[in-house]
Amino acid sequence: MGKTKKQNSAEDRPRMKQREFEKLVKPLHGELVAMQEWVKSSGAKIVIVFEGRDTAGKGGVIKALTSRVSPRVFRVVALPTPTPREKSQMYVQRYVPHLPAAGEVVIFDRSWYNRAGVERVMGFCSDEDVKKFLLMAPSFERAMVDSGIILLKYWLEVDAEQQTLRLQSRIDDPRKYWKLSDLDLKSYSRWYDYSRARDEMFRQTDTAWAPWFVAHTNDKKRGWLNVMTHILEQIPYEPLKQPDVMLPKRQGPGDYEEPAYLPREIPEPY
Repeated sequence: MGKTKKQNSAEDRPRMKQREFEKLVKPLHGELVAMQEWVKSSGAKIVIVFEGRDTAGKGGVIKALTSRVSPRVFRVVALPTPTPREKSQMYVQRYVPHLPAAGEVVIFDRSWYNRAGVERVMGFCSDEDVKKFLLMAPSFERAMVDSGIILLKYWLEVDAEQQTLRLQSRIDDPRKYWKLSDLDLKSYSRWYDYSRARDEMFRQTDTAWAPWFVAHTNDKKRGWLNVMTHILEQIPYEPLKQPDVMLPKRQGPGDYEEPAYLPREIPEPY
């Protein structure tokens, strides 16, 4: 993908600081709570798919998106490697049970598009498997949309230099080492194989009923804000009026007395 003028201007800006991010994300979190209440009251069903380059920040944007909402409404699905039984099923079968019921938002941290990306590039499936998937995916998603699901698909994109820096950070920082997998290292050298797989995936599965949206995340915090803002623009939620709530009067102590100590209190080194 060539850089557009808009992308270049974004690249020229300094990275967003945490303080600025916290100021800008606060009203977005308020709107996400309003969206959540609308989803609950209206019975809406929403699916948000996050795909993208390794280290593009899928986990980070999902954390930013869900940090102030209820996990009972916003459910994150990150499926492990399929079991032998799941490998014998129809490919999309293991994703179907995770689709939302009324009043739910389901976020896929990687999805059925594994077949068009990592499985294809790393040789975990055949070319025929990929061909069948790319033909089937639009129909599968059309069935989802026809059932009343609002489906949003995001591809997170970073450049090669930024990916290198982030992978090196995972190697060097003991807090991030758990994020580094053997697959990350094997796939690192296949940048253009992934580019070709991504481009064909877009050609075959970018449809009127389930389009792809690309978010550039070289600057993670700006990317997170852009994604959250875009999601809110795609959902026809109506902010609900907050009821007037007053705390009731707390009861008096009566004959209650504080105990002399509490059992097993933890140490307080801070």
